[in-house]
Amino acid sequence: MNRVVRWVCTFLGLMIGFSAAFFGLTHLEALLKLDLSSIQALAVVALMTALSGLMAFFITPGLVEGLIRLSVWIETRVSRAPTEDIMAGAFGLIIGLIIAFLLGPSFARIPILGPVLPTIGSLVLGYLGISIALKKKDDLASLPSFLPRFGKDKVADEERVYPKILDTSVIIDGRIADICKSGFIEGPLIIPGFVLEELRHIADSSDTLKRNRGRRGLDILNRIRKELDCPVKIYERDVGGNGGNNEVDSKLVRLAQQLGGKVLTNDYNLNKVAELQGVAVLNINELANALKPVVLPGEEMVVQVIKDGKESGQGVAYLDDGTMIVVDGGKKHIGKEIGVTVTSVLQTAAGRMIFAKPKSMEKAAP
Repeated sequence: MNRVVRWVCTFLGLMIGFSAAFFGLTHLEALLKLDLSSIQALAVVALMTALSGLMAFFITPGLVEGLIRLSVWIETRVSRAPTEDIMAGAFGLIIGLIIAFLLGPSFARIPILGPVLPTIGSLVLGYLGISIALKKKDDLASLPSFLPRFGKDKVADEERVYPKILDTSVIIDGRIADICKSGFIEGPLIIPGFVLEELRHIADSSDTLKRNRGRRGLDILNRIRKELDCPVKIYERDVGGNGGNNEVDSKLVRLAQQLGGKVLTNDYNLNKVAELQGVAVLNINELANALKPVVLPGEEMVVQVIKDGKESGQGVAYLDDGTMIVVDGGKKHIGKEIGVTVTSVLQTAAGRMIFAKPKSMEKAAP
């Protein structure tokens, strides 16, 4: 195949050399007022044809190899690029070339540079079209949901479902799988590639506890992808980063800003950083606290005092959901089930804390 291409290119080189020499020689004689004999003219044409053929013969292998490398490079880059990027880039290129085509006649009237400007304009506007379309691909993808507003039926615009971006802590925690399975979280779940990479590093750690946490996170991800009905997408594109210890957190916030999504986490610091930058956060710990049963002062309950409290005479008990109950004067009832009356409820960042007194003490107080 290479030989065939080489000889075809050599033949084309001969034809180009002959044509250039034949027609160029006529104009050159008229311009320089030369008087060449037929033999001299034939020699010049033959020389130009031979030189052109030889150049094509020796240049063709390198040219073909360069074209093959270029095509392989383009094919590799295109195969790695997400499909939505390819579609957006093609759409932007078409729009840019259409605009360049419409402006081309106006540019062509400019003296001297007129013949060249349409080509330059096509290259510049084509590049700008691709660049802008790639940056605005999410807005372009939302256009179909905008179009029905102009239909005859005037269908109401549905509320947008925001993508939920998972961070490392919420994946390792594991509760997100049960929450998604219950149907309380809608929309696509986005698992960034840098979060996966962090989980792999944790799973390969020499520390046993970290290694178990990392493997648990990977197991949770497999469960989410196989068992849940909501769409799950691995986001591999690089969103950039400034380096440092908080690089993953900053990438999560930046990705949420780019996709217009919400961050799913149970990291208190990430929660605050995201809120400062205007990114919506769904905190699993806040959800767990909100789902705890409401207890009002004056309610009665039966608890088992487990241990003594920080203050003198206090005892500590726990509800089934882990809520701590501080029983005033409950130290002497450690290991026993007693009836208590709630005196106050304290809500903290760590959770809810209930203060109570034994019912016997309440009766004896008057």
